[in-house]
Amino acid sequence: MKINFKKTYKFAIKSALYISLFTTGFVMMLMSLFYKNQLKHQIAFALIFIISVYIFSFLVLQYRVERFIYRRVKKIYDEVSLLESTTLINQPITTDMETLSREVKKFATDKKLEIEMLEIREQYRREFLGNVSHELKTPLFTVQGYVSTLLDGAMDDKNIRKKYLKRAEKGVERLIYIVEDLDMITKLESGDLDLLITDFDIVELIENVFDLLEMKADKKKIKLAFESKNIKSLFVRGDQDRIQQVLENLIVNSIKYGKDEGLTEVGVVNLTKKKVLIRISDNGEGVEKQNIPRLFERFYRVDKSGTRSEGGSGLGLAIVKHIIEAHKEKVYVESEFGIGSEFSFTLEKAHKAQKAEVKLL
Repeated sequence: MKINFKKTYKFAIKSALYISLFTTGFVMMLMSLFYKNQLKHQIAFALIFIISVYIFSFLVLQYRVERFIYRRVKKIYDEVSLLESTTLINQPITTDMETLSREVKKFATDKKLEIEMLEIREQYRREFLGNVSHELKTPLFTVQGYVSTLLDGAMDDKNIRKKYLKRAEKGVERLIYIVEDLDMITKLESGDLDLLITDFDIVELIENVFDLLEMKADKKKIKLAFESKNIKSLFVRGDQDRIQQVLENLIVNSIKYGKDEGLTEVGVVNLTKKKVLIRISDNGEGVEKQNIPRLFERFYRVDKSGTRSEGGSGLGLAIVKHIIEAHKEKVYVESEFGIGSEFSFTLEKAHKAQKAEVKLL
């Protein structure tokens, strides 16, 4: 592929000047020794000589530079362009060695970062496939075990048959739950899941979620409450069903990792005139600092063994992140190991809520 060179003449100009000055000075010194009384002739000769030498030196040096140095520079660019055809091709390039070195260094740095990113993605891919395999394998083997036991003769016992069929059913439900969650994340990532945006009361929605999860919280004697007792209705804009799913996932998560007889609080904060912040905090076991950046990854579990007994697909927080980002909002997490965690996300206020706040101001 042809490369257009942006030539530089600095090297030839400076080098020719140095050669001309040196040779002229040297010749003038010789003339002053042999022709002492012919100053006018010496000056005229010096001018003609320096101009001639300068032009000759410039042409020779520029030709030699282009012939030998520029060709090598072009070869370097050609070799680099084999690896990356978009960064150095189809644009003028300089033959200045300093610029060339800078561009090659940048190219090498970019490639190093790209390789590191690919390694991270490959590691994530391996972990993801391993986690998917584990999550699907556990309920599959459970179902297979109960069905095989029934087929081997346990089916004749009515009590055992009913008990094993119920357990197998739970395994199938877990499989369906995992597949549905994976399907939702895939749709959210690809933009195929349409959001039904409406105005709704976020406080009323939180109260509904409290009612749904009250029995689950009672099993660990965890109290579900608002941060403020005097909380009032506040209308926000979003997909009500999806936001309910976000609240359910976050509150269920706080119950899972919460301490017995603990507390899960939900706060609704007026962040700005147009935004509201919903906070879900608990006084549970918390998360160690190094694990926080990966909490929203699919199937990532802080405790690789203990949390599996709590059920769930391992996709709850990943779904939360994708739903909130689909609303073009932000989700945050703060946690201190042994003290508790706080998850929060923003939502846009409904227009009437914005107008009401403006009137109050």
